[in-house]
Amino acid sequence: MSTVNTMRAISQDVLGGPEVLKKVEIERPEPRPNEVLVRVRAAGVNPTDWKHRESGGFLGEPPFVLGWDVSGVVEAVGIGVAAFRPGDEVFGMLPYPFGHGSHAEYAVAPVRALTHKPSSIGHVEAGALPLVSLTAWQALVEHSDLRPGQRVLIHAAAGGVGHVAVQIAKARGAYVIGTASAGKHEFLRGLGADEVIDYRETDFAEAVKDVDVVLDTLGGETSVRSLRVLRPGGVVVSILPVGSDEFGEEAERLGVRAVRMLVDADRADMRAIADLVEQGKLRPEIAGTFPLADAAEAHALGDTGRTTGKLVLTVD
Repeated sequence: MSTVNTMRAISQDVLGGPEVLKKVEIERPEPRPNEVLVRVRAAGVNPTDWKHRESGGFLGEPPFVLGWDVSGVVEAVGIGVAAFRPGDEVFGMLPYPFGHGSHAEYAVAPVRALTHKPSSIGHVEAGALPLVSLTAWQALVEHSDLRPGQRVLIHAAAGGVGHVAVQIAKARGAYVIGTASAGKHEFLRGLGADEVIDYRETDFAEAVKDVDVVLDTLGGETSVRSLRVLRPGGVVVSILPVGSDEFGEEAERLGVRAVRMLVDADRADMRAIADLVEQGKLRPEIAGTFPLADAAEAHALGDTGRTTGKLVLTVD
């Protein structure tokens, strides 16, 4: 059991597979000015978590506590915080990539990374949403200016980012085409997808044309090939921030746009997402929940790349 000044967290001393994750007791953070201390109730697990666990990614060498999604209750506020008070239910994404640390009993967040949790969902659903919904919102709204009647292609549409992007695109009045294995087509149609392509049987580059926006969650050759299904002036937004120069060069040749992005913590975007939740237009699919102590099991399931929706850690 944690003392007042310590907390349980999931950490690692070396890079590697899920087995490197372990439960530790570490110092509980204190909120600085304009920061909020959140008692974590649920925290999503995302592909970026297992990639950082394995490679160190932006974070370099461990030890570190992973986790960017957070839903919980305000425990304490730093000097100058006017937006929240202790007891408020909040959710949001810790600043990506260096604000990590939500896979623990407590996490500190800048006040502008959080907003009030919608009352229509519980902490598990709220903890599943922030990183994937901010990614999808920023890709489709900020970088693509997706408008009613436009055609959008979403790769890996049943995944964490993908299934949220389908719902955001439909909420904005777009015609949505998604790629997924055949077993996930019914799920995607239930979310509102207008067309679904089985990527194992069909080459999307031959089946799709004249789209306004492509959300590329896969990277590599998919990024470049996606440019060729756009109408003139269209855009491919890749959530893989690095890749070959061919992506930009091919876009220029075709008269379309190529954008690479990293998700950014933003209260205004979180409020827009919360509004969609409250309107009943956005819900995360929960692929599985795991107690904090079983984080390694969640990572092992995530490593398969076959889950539909989101994995979430819960904290008592």
